[in-house]
Amino acid sequence: MKKLGILNRDIARVLASLGHTDQIVISDCGLPIPSNVECIDLSIRLGVPNFVDVLTEVLADMEVELMMAATEVRTESPSIHQELENRQISIRYLPHDELKAETSKAKAIIRTGECAPYANVILRAGVIF
Repeated sequence: MKKLGILNRDIARVLASLGHTDQIVISDCGLPIPSNVECIDLSIRLGVPNFVDVLTEVLADMEVELMMAATEVRTESPSIHQELENRQISIRYLPHDELKAETSKAKAIIRTGECAPYANVILRAGVIF
């Protein structure tokens, strides 16, 4: 049995398979999921699990060189925006419609129960060497 890190086998598998510049998404419960992208659905009910808890655990297990978030998160969900800014990782902001289009390039989308508007982030894998 796995002792440390992410216990969810689907998330652990996806993270272990990432190469440099591969992307995954952590999303709120309303983001549309492209049909060609694996969805790892963690949502149980509105707000559970929340975006910040899932982001924190994924970032502890994944080397990230860039985050992409919707421009709208700055004004529509300031607490989520502040959580992203606190991570000390470069952030590129783009309009929500462009962010949604970019999700089709992801290896997987981890869907949370989050219901704060625009609580979505694309994480681009870095390298550990």
